[in-house]
Amino acid sequence: MLPLSLYIHIPWCIKKCPYCDFNSHAVKSDTPEDAYITALLADLACDIQRYDITRPISSIFIGGGTPSLFSPESLNRLLRGIEQQLSFKDKLEITLEANPGTFESHKFAEFRALGINRLSIGIQSFNDALLKKLGRVHSAQEAIRAAEIAHLSGFDNFNLDLMFGLPGASPGSSKIDIETAISLKPSHISFYQLTLEPNTWFHKFPPKLPDDEAIFSSQKDCQKLLAQADYQQYEVSAYSKPSRQCVHNVNYWQFGDYLGIGAGAHGKISQSLPHSVIRSFKPKSPEQYLINSQQNGGADTIAAAELPLEFMMNHLRLKQGFTLEAYQRATGLAVTTLEPALSACVKQNLLIRQHNHYYCSEQGWNFLDNILEKFIAAA
Repeated sequence: MLPLSLYIHIPWCIKKCPYCDFNSHAVKSDTPEDAYITALLADLACDIQRYDITRPISSIFIGGGTPSLFSPESLNRLLRGIEQQLSFKDKLEITLEANPGTFESHKFAEFRALGINRLSIGIQSFNDALLKKLGRVHSAQEAIRAAEIAHLSGFDNFNLDLMFGLPGASPGSSKIDIETAISLKPSHISFYQLTLEPNTWFHKFPPKLPDDEAIFSSQKDCQKLLAQADYQQYEVSAYSKPSRQCVHNVNYWQFGDYLGIGAGAHGKISQSLPHSVIRSFKPKSPEQYLINSQQNGGADTIAAAELPLEFMMNHLRLKQGFTLEAYQRATGLAVTTLEPALSACVKQNLLIRQHNHYYCSEQGWNFLDNILEKFIAAA
């Protein structure tokens, strides 16, 4: 049986950033915390019944939006309500996304007391001028202070989110950001390129970005700094200290199962007899979600012909790659359904095969889209 995780979406934030394509909504008045927690717990109960969930969960991830805007009292009610409905594996990882603003960071100790044992802090940059261009509401000093407060609050496991390829960035901007992040001693650093996603302000009014060569060179320089500081790249944009990978996200990338509750949340559940993979979805509008969470959203079964691409899109994000046994277990399909694309990737040195284990070569890692295109054709 595949591992099972729980994703919880809290869609409100102080301000919608111009690059953000997540389901987030700027707070216009007091957020309906109590009603939303009630809706989340009812949503969870409905999904447990709908998908006949009896497995324990291995991780909880509370994302957004800015979940740290919610009070510790609300989050405590949420976690205790989940505990009444699901069994937890030992050493359950519970992650809360948080912004580094003073209001949120001063609650870190209370979050830790609730059993939340991992933070993911949205820094993006330690440069005030770049933060302003990104529409962020915190300062560089607040970002540094948030990491310090995380340590003081008892978090020995937290992530700092950083972006590169930012509008107005100098060649050395990302290097300074990475050096600053390393000095703050997080267990995990997410380091990813700014992309201009559809339905964002930046997509409608594109800012001037550094050229591709400068971005790639900066990325490589920063990756060297991370490696020298013993942050091991285990995924396209994820770097961690040894044994500090994000359990929740690794489950995503290994094509594991997860329940998704909250406005705009998605889930993925495997069912047997016969084997099928279901994608669930909830309405994006918080107002619509609150009307009747037990009747919210829907689900689609992924067509068998689409499963090879779905599996590869996730597993090949990981440095460790995948095994043929993992493919069969997750999809219920014969390994021949990966052909001829799989053999073509090995022949072109995009993938390396060791026995029944496949992972990206250096060339394949840099041109992952080229690999996935082959499986689109196969599908």
